[in-house]
Amino acid sequence: MELVFKSWKSGLHLATVTTTTKNSTRCYLYGRMLLSLLTSALCSTLRLTVWQKQQRELSLLKLVRHFQAGADQWFQSLFQSTLQLAAFLSCACAAAERLVMKAVRKRRTSAQRLRDSLGPQLDFFDPALALAA
Repeated sequence: MELVFKSWKSGLHLATVTTTTKNSTRCYLYGRMLLSLLTSALCSTLRLTVWQKQQRELSLLKLVRHFQAGADQWFQSLFQSTLQLAAFLSCACAAAERLVMKAVRKRRTSAQRLRDSLGPQLDFFDPALALAA
């Protein structure tokens, strides 16, 4: 939980609010909270999909940056029909599946070491490991 808040704080730049008026500060913080809500809502599904398709872990920071980069498109899609919004979300998630994976590391991740240590018990723990990846 602390890692999630830490990544939100650094990824969303919540510690360095540069606005000067009360209303612009509220707008900035509401926008950041909406981004964190969107990210957390889509993160678990994307994490599982990326793991199943690529056997790679999802980077929360890359996901946040991916959504930030398309902020104008997100905003415009909110004012379109439900069908167009669903199509946009589908395209955004498909792009995220390709772009938000953690970099390949030589050192094994904690999830990989845990998976290896479980051995034959792996089929029982697959859903939990996919969520932890």
